[in-house]
Amino acid sequence: QVQLVESGGGLVQPGGSLRLSCAASGGAFDFYAMSWFRQPPGKDREYVAAITWTGDSTYYADSVKGRFTIARDNTKNTLTLQMNSLKPEDTGVYYCAAGRVLRTGLPYDYWGQGTQVTVSS
Repeated sequence: QVQLVESGGGLVQPGGSLRLSCAASGGAFDFYAMSWFRQPPGKDREYVAAITWTGDSTYYADSVKGRFTIARDNTKNTLTLQMNSLKPEDTGVYYCAAGRVLRTGLPYDYWGQGTQVTVSS
């Protein structure tokens, strides 16, 4: 079983950037496909981006394509999400997720506790 811990959230102005990290432990990190999800205030959790076991392929929701970049370092058991040109609608709690099956949506097997991202002037 893998444990996931997110970090890097915070308050940023529109147009700004943030870099989220997800540290994995307790399992073979490269055994899992990884994904980022977010939950805007008052809304359901939604898919943001996914990456394959080796990191050779990445996938994005249309709403973040061209602005966000998902990456992983299997030597450091770390997943990242670089977020540029942030918009107020990017506000929410961001979660990393791990699964044996790569999906561009739910479900995933393991989840972190989330990190808050607020985009506001």
